[in-house]
Amino acid sequence: MTGFPLTWLYAPGHRPPVVAKALASGADVVVIDLEDAVAPDRKAYARSATAELLRDPQPVPVHVRVNALSGPWARADLAAVAPAPGLSGLRLPKVSSPSDVVRVARRAVSARGGPLPLYALLETALGIERAHAVAAAHPSLRGIAIGEEDLRADLGVRDDAGLDWSRSRVVVAARAAGLAPPTQSVHPDIRDLDGLRASCARGRALGFLGRAAIHPRQLPVIERAYLPTEEEIEQAETIVKAAATTQGAQALPDGTFIDTAAVLAARRTLSLTTRP
Repeated sequence: MTGFPLTWLYAPGHRPPVVAKALASGADVVVIDLEDAVAPDRKAYARSATAELLRDPQPVPVHVRVNALSGPWARADLAAVAPAPGLSGLRLPKVSSPSDVVRVARRAVSARGGPLPLYALLETALGIERAHAVAAAHPSLRGIAIGEEDLRADLGVRDDAGLDWSRSRVVVAARAAGLAPPTQSVHPDIRDLDGLRASCARGRALGFLGRAAIHPRQLPVIERAYLPTEEEIEQAETIVKAAATTQGAQALPDGTFIDTAAVLAARRTLSLTTRP
């Protein structure tokens, strides 16, 4: 894995064997889902099975997506999993206001007694409109992202390009709040790897970093799409080396003009090649 998580693999909480496979899949982060992937009559089992698993440290960071904060299950989800030693973060669905984040941040305390990292999913028009306010709501919030299927339904959008404004808004909001770039939403067709590859390229161009997945076969495609190419690495190394020897703006031998912004971008590219 790079210094930044690039692959976030969802696994349904009511299916422990699938969760076990996800933990061994090579994903940078495993997200155990208690929400959309779990039927109402399986919510209690998913919650208890997840809490049992997370009693012990896990080989990779594990996040839990709890149920919608406005619904009947979220409080029990938080009480069961937040104190678990194996939990690395909480993903909060259908966040529509900063108060949603603040309310969870006040209640969610890790097993070590500190605040739990929170990640807000914006899945409605109202959530997108309040993206920056949500992103800046609380120090425990480490990231925001879009839940595209729910947002698509809320907006009545059919064409994929209809979500580009919302995507860009979330990218800008995350940056303005000092958060890491958001991850892309899942690509729902696990057989369509070519479509996934093209969609990742589009997401990278918009400013996203990494992507959520719903099947291990999607992970290599996402990682390759978001890791810099050899050409990009070589160019970044040239820029950083030139900046170290000459102060101020300058032109490289190939005619490329570099300034402070170019150096910052080059360093970000190189940061994606390091492994913790």
